[in-house]
Amino acid sequence: MARTKEFDPDAALQSAVELFWQRGYEATSMADLVAHLGIARASLYATFGSKRELYTKAMDRYAEQHSPRILEELSQPGPALPAVRALIDRFAEEAAHDELRRGCFVTNTAVELGSHDPDAARRVEQSWHSVEAALTSALMRARAQGELPADRDPVALARMLLVLMQGMRVVGKVDAGAGLLRDAAAQALSLLD
Repeated sequence: MARTKEFDPDAALQSAVELFWQRGYEATSMADLVAHLGIARASLYATFGSKRELYTKAMDRYAEQHSPRILEELSQPGPALPAVRALIDRFAEEAAHDELRRGCFVTNTAVELGSHDPDAARRVEQSWHSVEAALTSALMRARAQGELPADRDPVALARMLLVLMQGMRVVGKVDAGAGLLRDAAAQALSLLD
């Protein structure tokens, strides 16, 4: 008869998200995971597979938790530009006040693994593509509604804002001051006027 799990795999995965998000892939050992998750190494392997497989599942969980919020914010009915502005302002504020200096799990993965791990790079690109598509859609709506000047390219603006958002997360990992991030956001948003 198979033993029942003595831990909640969902809660353990969420704990793994937090640990990997804080420390990254390379700096997190299996011993760290065992201690942080509070489960035996054998149970960890049996439930999640290797450290790499657990990292992939943690990255997917992070994306499941954060991407829908962005899509929801940008797809609300009504004027679109206020939603875009609010999203950029939120990213700047969160980056400036991230006391743990975690940044963004996806951005952290891009920096740490993107250049030499094709699977990680593919997952990062998928996440960024969904954000870019949401931004593009919102900016196209804004242009169609007369909020954005007709000569502005929604695709190019969305790409610029995506790069800005990811850059803010990187800069926020260092205590560079909220002013730097707010100024960058304000300059980028001035392109929408």
